[in-house]
Amino acid sequence: MLTLLHTSPVHVPVFDALRDEEAPGLALRHLVRPELLDRAREQGPGAVADEVAEMLAHAARQGARTALCTCSTIGAVAEAAGGPLGLPVLRVDRPMAAAAVAAGPRIVVLAALESTLAPTKDLIAQEAARAGREVQVRTVVVPGAWERFAAGDTGGFLEAVAAAAREVTAADAIVLAQASMAAAADRPAGGVPVLSSPRSGLRAAAQLAASARSLSGLRTM
Repeated sequence: MLTLLHTSPVHVPVFDALRDEEAPGLALRHLVRPELLDRAREQGPGAVADEVAEMLAHAARQGARTALCTCSTIGAVAEAAGGPLGLPVLRVDRPMAAAAVAAGPRIVVLAALESTLAPTKDLIAQEAARAGREVQVRTVVVPGAWERFAAGDTGGFLEAVAAAAREVTAADAIVLAQASMAAAADRPAGGVPVLSSPRSGLRAAAQLAASARSLSGLRTM
């Protein structure tokens, strides 16, 4: 079983659909806790660390072998909580960050929330260090995007993100910092590749779940 920790209910059908395409038959369990993002924005991601650890511990007791955190703001907190529990936890944007580093040194991060910028920049730095590369990261908070998202104006939200992507120049990759922005990558853009996190994150988490399942099977032999 793969447990997904979300801070918005809009992600549930998105990841269910991706599971059907990428890993049919993989059991998913969705935990949706919008208040975690609210507190993390107000007080910092560390403010929700204990609660995230408690949720993951409960998930492990319920049979989860792997977890995927789809919220970039609290992703690092979730990954850190998994270690002491013996539960592999992946933040959804890690594979995207690795792909951005591979694309080239000039990376632009687009975000709807300012609270996402620092965690995303830190993640890209981690992946750059892992790859032995140097990168330059520019960040942009898309004006009005979060307000549209919060109001349920999905079309307006995605168009704001796509418009911001079209304005980017002199970059090797554009990173969409939040999973909710993913559909904007499919809209007409300029010449810079636009990377989003849900598909690559789900694919990597499914592989982790399969590895954990195989390891568990070996232990019972």
